Amino acid sequence: MTTTAPADLPAILHTLRTAWQAQRPSLDQREADLRRLRAALKDRLDEMAAAIAEDFGHRAHVESKLADGMSVLSAIDHLRRHLRRWSKPQRVGAGWRLWPARAQLRPMPLGVVAVISPWNYPVTLALVPLATAIAAGNHVLLKPSEHTPRTSAFLADLLASVFPPERVAVVQGGVDVAEAVSSLPLDHLVFTGSTAVGRKVMAAAAEHLVPLTLELGGKSPAIVCRDFPLDKAAARLATGKWFNAGQTCIAPDYVLIDSVRQREFVQVLQQQVRERYGDFSDADDYTRIINEGQYRRLQGYLAQARERGVPVIPLAQVDDARADRERLLVPTVVLDPPDDLDLMRDEIFGPILPVRAYPDLDAALADIVARDRPLALYPFSHDTATVERILGQVLAGGVTVNDTLLHFAADGLPFGGVGASGMGAYHGRAGFDAMSKLLPVLWQSRWAASDRLRPPYSKIAGLLKLLLR
Repeated sequence: MTTTAPADLPAILHTLRTAWQAQRPSLDQREADLRRLRAALKDRLDEMAAAIAEDFGHRAHVESKLADGMSVLSAIDHLRRHLRRWSKPQRVGAGWRLWPARAQLRPMPLGVVAVISPWNYPVTLALVPLATAIAAGNHVLLKPSEHTPRTSAFLADLLASVFPPERVAVVQGGVDVAEAVSSLPLDHLVFTGSTAVGRKVMAAAAEHLVPLTLELGGKSPAIVCRDFPLDKAAARLATGKWFNAGQTCIAPDYVLIDSVRQREFVQVLQQQVRERYGDFSDADDYTRIINEGQYRRLQGYLAQARERGVPVIPLAQVDDARADRERLLVPTVVLDPPDDLDLMRDEIFGPILPVRAYPDLDAALADIVARDRPLALYPFSHDTATVERILGQVLAGGVTVNDTLLHFAADGLPFGGVGASGMGAYHGRAGFDAMSKLLPVLWQSRWAASDRLRPPYSKIAGLLKLLLR
């Protein structure tokens, strides 16, 4: 991996901004850029999947092509389909008092947008905001994760084949480079990562009053209501939790289920493991934990729970030596962990699923609203009134009802957190608007009543009475 020196970043930003000021990308240029980016990525999906698998130790190529391939291709298609309509000035009412003036909002490019992307979906979470910034007419500075160096090198090579360096620049390195990017006088910054690091990014960006889109994390709950079938709930939660071995910011972090069905729910989850992964003798379809530090963090959660006498139920068995060697952490359920355990305070970001019993829906909702607002919420119920009750009491970044993860894949829905789980949103129109300045413009007519709004005011008593009506 070619590392960028933090001291070089101001010059890189200057190159990007100078080129943008000299010639702002036209709509034709933006469409051509998006078309070439899509074609380049589609041609190299196998190479992308191989790079990601090498960085993780193992990740199924199908998962990478779905999560890091299809998501980007779909997002680019959506941007291209709507770009010209979104770019048109939007007529808005000026109000009768300003008649016959007319008003509009005119989407204008900001300049240089920086993207600091994470390791868990290293292509999607880099290229979707990058493509959105390009669609909005900006130049881009991308800092991909140092924890996926092969994928970051792939991204650098891919983007160099599509864009000139004065339009898109990729900088690589560790925390020092990310901190230096956060401190630049950018026109917008998109950061995806933990809440703790998000606070630091926000503090650094405040020096230059850089506007931010912060995509953070948190503890995203699932509520399985009494009317919802266990087998279907378990299957859909298993997909959401074990895809990428739970290393997903919107993965179900914990499940709340009625106490009568809690044990049966765990048994159905165990059956899901057998159906999906067999006995883990090869585990080709199961992703490994990204690095040793993350693996030990997750093992620490389980050790703490066991020390406290909390039931820890691995849903499969693998040899300890193999597990450590491969960073293979099998799906594991923790029953009714208390709030003071670390796994109930931190975002888990792994295949550990706390399953807590609740006596009634009021108790489940009280559990959720006592915490920070989550990035995602997953209510499971076929009763519309019950779902509406949940949605009316829990404010989350996004919701999928009776399934998991899929609101992220809906290109027309904004994606973003609230409170500790994030700030701002992107995807589709929301991202285009966030990375544009919606410039308010008022067009005055040849004749206007404002021509009369001047002293001596004694002559406009009638007009003033009308305006104050």
